[in-house]
Amino acid sequence: MDKRTPLSSLQNPLVKKLLSLKEKSRERKKTGLFVIEGKRELELAISGGYQIESIFICKDINTELDVHSNFPVIEISRKVYEKLAHRSTTEGVLAIAHAKSHTLNAIALSKRPLILVAEAPEKPGNIGALLRTADAANLDAVLIANPKTDLYNPNIIRSSVGCLFTNKIAVGSSDEIIAYLKENNISIYCAALTASKNYDELDYRNPSSIVVGTESSGLTSEWLENSDQNIIIPMQGQIDSMNVSVSAAILIFEAKRQRGF
Repeated sequence: MDKRTPLSSLQNPLVKKLLSLKEKSRERKKTGLFVIEGKRELELAISGGYQIESIFICKDINTELDVHSNFPVIEISRKVYEKLAHRSTTEGVLAIAHAKSHTLNAIALSKRPLILVAEAPEKPGNIGALLRTADAANLDAVLIANPKTDLYNPNIIRSSVGCLFTNKIAVGSSDEIIAYLKENNISIYCAALTASKNYDELDYRNPSSIVVGTESSGLTSEWLENSDQNIIIPMQGQIDSMNVSVSAAILIFEAKRQRGF
């Protein structure tokens, strides 16, 4: 632990840096850095191979950081912590970390990959929920086509409960991801309302990708034209769709069931 007086001024350059990284996507992209909040999230990031620049701890909340003493640890005051933290239940722990490169060619595939593709997801909460589902199912990868927000948005980290750090994630255009799936002989199954089969009628035991779109407009024609088969979850009520993360979970775990989990 750094033995200096705890950082207590909101005007301190380091505090300003943390605040800027937390609030500004442009700053995260420019520096390649982002903020982690919470002990659990920090532990998942470290176990996921993320490079940690500094750890910040509020000793009024957390009297002892019992992990990762090999990283620089700086004490901050409660006032600074409360300014920087999204939540009051994150054990008084923050960190600055280096983002990873999420390129398609960095994904190592198994012999029978099962992949989730999300096209143009906008809401951080939905992205976080998709990542939680992907972690729960131990998917080979999550591919995000034409993203509308950067992966290191604090709301994504929070809503994913750290599963941003546990999944293999790649980002690209729809063209790039479609080409990648075809080059690797991975079937493309698009969740769509038209020209669809019930989701449980297909065989997902071979290399497969499940593709979901936005709740408002679904998938674009680019994906539908390249789909090996559109799939649908039959609705028994008055609506014709569900939250994207709920739909993805149903489709993914049917595939997992067929594979014997």
